[in-house]
Amino acid sequence: MAHDIENSTKAVRIGLIGAGGRGINCFGKLLAACDDAQLVAVAEPNDVRLEAAALRLDHKFRTYGSAQAMLQSEILDGVIVTTPDYLHADYVVAALQAGVPHVLVDKPLATTIEGCLRVTRAMQETGGRVAIGFNMRHLPFIAKVKALIEDGAIGELMIIENREFYDGGRTYMARWNRRYELSGGLWVHKGTHDFDVFNWWNAKGNPVRVSASAGINALRADKIPFAVQDDVPVGPNCSVCAYKEICPDYALPIGGPQLFNAQTSAADGYVQDLCVFLSDKNTHDNGIALVEYDNNVRASHMECFVCNFTDRLYTIIGDRGTLMGNLANPSQIELRPRWGENMLIPVDVAGKDEHGGADPLLLDNFIAAIQNKAPGSSTVRDGIRAVAVGQAAELSWRNRRMVEIAELVDFSDASLKLL
Repeated sequence: MAHDIENSTKAVRIGLIGAGGRGINCFGKLLAACDDAQLVAVAEPNDVRLEAAALRLDHKFRTYGSAQAMLQSEILDGVIVTTPDYLHADYVVAALQAGVPHVLVDKPLATTIEGCLRVTRAMQETGGRVAIGFNMRHLPFIAKVKALIEDGAIGELMIIENREFYDGGRTYMARWNRRYELSGGLWVHKGTHDFDVFNWWNAKGNPVRVSASAGINALRADKIPFAVQDDVPVGPNCSVCAYKEICPDYALPIGGPQLFNAQTSAADGYVQDLCVFLSDKNTHDNGIALVEYDNNVRASHMECFVCNFTDRLYTIIGDRGTLMGNLANPSQIELRPRWGENMLIPVDVAGKDEHGGADPLLLDNFIAAIQNKAPGSSTVRDGIRAVAVGQAAELSWRNRRMVEIAELVDFSDASLKLL
């Protein structure tokens, strides 16, 4: 397909694998407006979505029906992978083996530790580098908490608690994310954001065991919130449902109508608006995970996808004080010293768009790393640690037992310490 571009004088040439909402509406849009890097190629097997992506960005780049074709044809300084999670490891490995020196993969690194270790082997064989799309590290609020912890504002870290409420999370049950085999489960797909934050804040420790409980309480067939007529079935997806005018959980395609519509669905059979109550799901709509670290730190993460608001509420406790705050009000953090008066610490907020301004900073860091101007903000080891906690949480709630991280990966392995 032809969306020809002229040879660019910009130093950094980027290829994108995956033309969905995250790929085009986030990284594609940012690259189209970038001064020191250029999106030169996009790989996507759905031809209709690929054409829509070019129109959506109003930007010229070469298009390919497969990642393999793009990697064989293009000379790229970096590749960004934004496919469904179960394909992450495959495409990262393919990019490295094709000689791409820098790869950014949206979280998670893979859906299992096995996939993560495939990536590490490819890195060791090729010398390529991989960064993870942990955009929360670039949120000023999250970065400020880390700085306060490292500056000793609360003494020695003891406990981290996060309560996450995500109204948009119900749409997971309308999309591919609802299937454990495609997403690794929501403790991996969604939870790795939060587990990485815990791991990042607790830089002195490694996670050693996880206990989790989760389930479907609200988004199931017996919880449909309106009267159903015997002769009028619900669903199967919102766009054709007889009850779409009265359903309070009517789900629009999250990537936007340009990229996900009847035409794109006809091309590959994928729809984004399955009925969240009737869809064939095997993930959770709420849960709690407890993480223990080898330095006597504990972390608790609650996530709920059926609320009418979105927020993360944090409590970080040390032996000499407590930090409290939330992402709905990210411009301040409350410090409550164990001895002394409480105080509000201001936070310079980057912006409200693209995950609070975090996505542009994530991309800027990736480009700077390619240019050898800055170290990457995350490593494959970080990606492995987050997936290890997420996979352990999935095993824990599904098998109703505590899971040792050592069952999945040995962080004392010398090869992992070098990543």
